[in-house]
Amino acid sequence: MGEAVEPVISYDQFQAVDIRVGRIVAVEAFPQARKPAWKLTIDFGPEIGTKRSSAQLVARYSDQDLLGKLVMAVVNFPPRQIGPFMSEVLTLGVPDMDGAVILLHPERDVPLGGRMF
Repeated sequence: MGEAVEPVISYDQFQAVDIRVGRIVAVEAFPQARKPAWKLTIDFGPEIGTKRSSAQLVARYSDQDLLGKLVMAVVNFPPRQIGPFMSEVLTLGVPDMDGAVILLHPERDVPLGGRMF
């Protein structure tokens, strides 16, 4: 039997979540985070610009692994204070078998700021 599925939503509700592709242009250590995390600066292209995100990726990604990587992120959630850091977007991932986060990303190079549909 599979995992429980969240309540059914309409396509319009799905469209309200703005998920865009961006490229990680800077990675900084985040020693103040409660769980090991990186501070990411992500370029979403000229329409959105650069935004920052705290992401718990330390278990599977080094700073060099992340730099230049395309990622998917929710860009229309309100900013969230995480310790001394303001996270502006939610970088998306899924847990692996050990519970470590694996990034969601396009399999090919695509224009920055492209919206997921």
